[in-house]
Amino acid sequence: MKNSLSVAGLGIFVLTVWVYGAQAQAPGQPPAARLGSQYGYGVLQQQCMACHGKASMPQLPTIAALREKEYPPERVYEILTTTAAHKELRLNDDQLRHTAEATSGRLLGTNADGDARQMPNQCPSNPPLADPAAGPAWNGWGNDAANTRFQPARAASIAADQAPRLKLKWAFGFPHGTSASAQPTIVSGRVFVGSNAGWVYSLDAATGCVYWSYKPKAMMRNAISFGPVKGHGTTRYAVYFGDQRGFTYGVDAQTGKELWVARADDHFTSVVTGAPTLYEGRLFVPISHWESMNAKAPEYPCCTHRGSVIALDANTGRQLWKFFTNPEAPKPTKKNSMGTQQYGPAGVSVWNAPTVDPRRNAIYFGTGEASVGPAPETSDAVVAVDMTSGKLLWTYQTESNDVYLVNCPPANKPENCPELGGPDWDIGNSPILRTLRNGKRILVAATKSGNVFAVDPDQKGALLWTVNVVPGPAGFLWGGASDEQNVYYGLTTGGVAAIQLATGERVWFNPLPPPPGRGRGGNPAAVTATPGVVFSGSVTGMLYALSTSDGRILWEFDTNKDFPTVNQVAARGNMMSSAGPTIAGGMLFVGSGYSFTSGNGSGNVLLAFAPE
Repeated sequence: MKNSLSVAGLGIFVLTVWVYGAQAQAPGQPPAARLGSQYGYGVLQQQCMACHGKASMPQLPTIAALREKEYPPERVYEILTTTAAHKELRLNDDQLRHTAEATSGRLLGTNADGDARQMPNQCPSNPPLADPAAGPAWNGWGNDAANTRFQPARAASIAADQAPRLKLKWAFGFPHGTSASAQPTIVSGRVFVGSNAGWVYSLDAATGCVYWSYKPKAMMRNAISFGPVKGHGTTRYAVYFGDQRGFTYGVDAQTGKELWVARADDHFTSVVTGAPTLYEGRLFVPISHWESMNAKAPEYPCCTHRGSVIALDANTGRQLWKFFTNPEAPKPTKKNSMGTQQYGPAGVSVWNAPTVDPRRNAIYFGTGEASVGPAPETSDAVVAVDMTSGKLLWTYQTESNDVYLVNCPPANKPENCPELGGPDWDIGNSPILRTLRNGKRILVAATKSGNVFAVDPDQKGALLWTVNVVPGPAGFLWGGASDEQNVYYGLTTGGVAAIQLATGERVWFNPLPPPPGRGRGGNPAAVTATPGVVFSGSVTGMLYALSTSDGRILWEFDTNKDFPTVNQVAARGNMMSSAGPTIAGGMLFVGSGYSFTSGNGSGNVLLAFAPE
């Protein structure tokens, strides 16, 4: 039925009132702590899918069909709160909000409030973009095709002796945002950045004034890639990114005009978490998912998602090839005691930006575990794929038989849980490609189990060395950075370590204890390096600059507080995870706030620093 939405057990209701901003955070209020934003996905899988999509209730559309309708979250929330649905689901208001947001893919209140045209700090003019090769830049996730996350001295213009003099220059608030974990890209004197509020912005790097905004279909949390584009009239440059509904975009970098939109993957749980990597007119898009969030629920038909990497034509968005990380397509297996059909094998997400190796005509990426077994050799692995054909070249697996669903207990497991649950030891970070002083090339990555390892990309991934950085349950999530001597990683349990590239020997480790009263520390966010300095954000909100020679603290800044912003949006920093700082032209940029897994980390601010 046109303009209608169904809710579990209620049939189809015609919406007569469209309420914008229902129960949403006002732009003048910093984000409050609440449930992690992934909570709503679990409600969809358990309560909602108990009816939606069932053959016995054909009048109810599937959750996938509802998401395709692109209802704004206000519309879903209206139905949930004005019918008996919320009573039947037994959800409180915060839970209902997250369910509405998960269904739509956007946060409440973000349909209009994020528009740059409503902001008081609009730039007075929009001059033509400068030649990106003529000035300093940080482009994409890793700043180069090798994903080193290293900025040379000339482009950084922040020397080690200047780091202690870093001062906040400006702050920008994301209206209604709860996470500022989309890493900023710096090109042609502009900052290109998105947020989970579901808007992408072009800002002036020096002042934070806003040139334009663009509203994708859903939340966005990855780094943007900038590059030339053809076939769109006078448009010379485009920015590329993905969203939390599996769409990928090409947008005019000068104006914010949409050039193309491509559905990178059509599974209803697909997301683009890792940044698409741009190389010579091709865009390599990693696909992950949220299916395992509550797939243990007996109401859910677990599981059908397959991780993948997709190559798109950067000019048009046309798919060139698609590589599935789980080579076998899911098929029906059995029915559980509730009669819910189960499927397998499934899983093996790609959470990181692919790394490009022109010499081998290859891309490399890390993979996650399987959701339903058997786990293929491409799970928990570094995978090499031919970048022209998408054919598998080789794989190096760090953990076999890792089959894992979120929150499956070791005893009294729900039927959907794996019989022998794996440890969940993904490789969530981009492999780093480096050439040693002797000319030998190595590919370095890290695991959630706490190991850093190097393989030989010229010998089909043969292992060179591996090291367990610290004893105990300490692992690595989002990524390291490398100069010519060392690779640097932040640990989930806290601290930053330096490992020698040539040997795998640990050079130093700084545990970075949390400030008093801040609870447990942790440095899961990607780190960033420039000559003499490595930068790392913490779950406590602390941002550190460490010496690359011995790990001592050169500078620290507490982001866990309120900030006045250039766009007059109330903003607060908080937990720092996922994205790392970026450096270009004598300035340091970083987002603060991360609420995907815990609402306690909510924040919505982009910070820009420069030495005094």
